[in-house]
Amino acid sequence: MRPQVIKNEKYLVCPKCGHKEKVKEKIILTSKLESKDETKIGSQVMENLPITKITCPKCGNNEAYYWLQQTRSADEPPTEFYKCTKCGYQWRSYG
Repeated sequence: MRPQVIKNEKYLVCPKCGHKEKVKEKIILTSKLESKDETKIGSQVMENLPITKITCPKCGNNEAYYWLQQTRSADEPPTEFYKCTKCGYQWRSYG
């Protein structure tokens, strides 16, 4: 689910199927960092992201939030982004 503003209302929208859920809490929506391939997700949005078992390269924790984003051409697989649930380190995989 990705954060999105539609008609001044905040939603989490599934990029694959288009399903959307209206955000009931106050959250900060951000989209891009200075680097064009990295994405910054507001910390309160993290609570709505799924968690997977993967080892953080920085602290060794075994859980991270994850999301997918199409950062290259449409015929290439999406980029997988991870954010450690313990230290907050963010990294990506080009799947």
